[in-house]
Amino acid sequence: MAAADKVVETVIVGNYVEMERTEGKPTDIKAKLSNFFWHGGSVYDAWFSCASNQVAQVLLTLPYSFSQLGMLSGILFQLFYGVLGSWTAYLISVLYVEYRTRKEREKADFRNHVIQWFEVLDGLLGKHWRNVGLAFNCTFLLFGSVIQLIACASNIYYINDNLDKRTWTYIFGACCATTVFIPSFHNYRIWSFLGLVMTTYTAWYLTIASILHGQVEGVKHSGPTKIVLYFTGATNILYTFGGHAVTVEIMHAMWKPQKFKAIYLLATLYVLTLTLPSAAAVYWAFGDMLLNHSNAFSLLPKSPMRDMAFITFGFACTPLYFVWEKAIGMHECKSLCKRAAARLPVVVPIWFLAIIFPFFGPINSTVGSLLVSFTVYIIPALAYIFTFRSAAARENAVEQPPKYFGRWVGAYTINVFVVVWVFVVGFGFGGWASLTNFIHQIDTFGLFTKCYQCLPPPQKLPMSPPPPFHLNATAAPPLLHHPGFNHTHSHSP
Repeated sequence: MAAADKVVETVIVGNYVEMERTEGKPTDIKAKLSNFFWHGGSVYDAWFSCASNQVAQVLLTLPYSFSQLGMLSGILFQLFYGVLGSWTAYLISVLYVEYRTRKEREKADFRNHVIQWFEVLDGLLGKHWRNVGLAFNCTFLLFGSVIQLIACASNIYYINDNLDKRTWTYIFGACCATTVFIPSFHNYRIWSFLGLVMTTYTAWYLTIASILHGQVEGVKHSGPTKIVLYFTGATNILYTFGGHAVTVEIMHAMWKPQKFKAIYLLATLYVLTLTLPSAAAVYWAFGDMLLNHSNAFSLLPKSPMRDMAFITFGFACTPLYFVWEKAIGMHECKSLCKRAAARLPVVVPIWFLAIIFPFFGPINSTVGSLLVSFTVYIIPALAYIFTFRSAAARENAVEQPPKYFGRWVGAYTINVFVVVWVFVVGFGFGGWASLTNFIHQIDTFGLFTKCYQCLPPPQKLPMSPPPPFHLNATAAPPLLHHPGFNHTHSHSP
């Protein structure tokens, strides 16, 4: 799009400066197509990004979590962590608006700079908070990208098992590298839309296919049976609804970021319409078999409908690219090719870790307990408490807590509960359980395993020796000494 077609103007709304886009009418087809497919920043774009990024490939492991938790606990944990995740996403959005307002009062300009979570912590609470937030956020996004890559390889293996999962990981690692050419979340419009469409299709395919398949013979639903498996399943759901580590980047891509608060809640409600029916239906059909099949695709019969169910990837990589660009001084470079080349080193550790730890399912729970628990639950809740700890800060806050939450007392009470619950149940019990399970996977399959949870190739049965010959009145004697007979083996007795 030509520069003349796009004008950015600042509009003061209360104490907050929003960035609005005012566009002239596109002059040709190329400009219209570019605007439609490439330039996003509306509330719809943000909703697509939130909904598709929140669950993504984890959708395929939720039936596995149900087999560990049991049907009732699985449903309750999804509802509970859905609410908890929406609350902490709201906190992040409030802190983003507070930070951006303060900086813009100081005449800061973010038109060529993408604000990230660690910068919000730095501006509001100082460098120590920034360093902790940066460490947790980057590590989570790194392993989030690893999980996306592992999931893609696992999914495509069930479509075409001529190649093992590790080989598919190599291939999709190269595909993942193409995301270096996507400048920011402004440009994820078509990608996030397709991601949501495919996630929706996959969820309803799992639901309908499982119901039509019916229950397998002798199906058992014995979960929960072990405390380790119970908390492993719970932390996978914690991870599922903790996908808002990219909240700040999505907000910054919006033309009106203040409208984000309701978007994440609406995205969560929509995601629950996908995760609850699909996980419940698959668990109903296959029961305890899921304990050894973390990817739900592995139990459904191969069909063209199943092969169409594929989930896109790439969202978790983009914030890592921003951090890397800022570290090497390339973030404000206007050359897309130079920025893309500078981003390539970020893909290498993602690729490598996906090959080392291909444990799709168990790795989700481990990342959930050790990283997600702090990144998107504990740190935002504590940051909110410390940002508004003084009476002056609360009085001058850009966003006051809603009346129906009890204002400041209610907000602080909820935050304390979030910190205590997630630290004890998510990080404590969940960390112990998920690490125990993860170590068990390493002991069972080993690092760099070629094809995690794959069925062994069919073995050719050895030919049984021919039955001994018995001489009788009607049978001719065997030609044991015929000169043309090459006798190279002996008969078993």
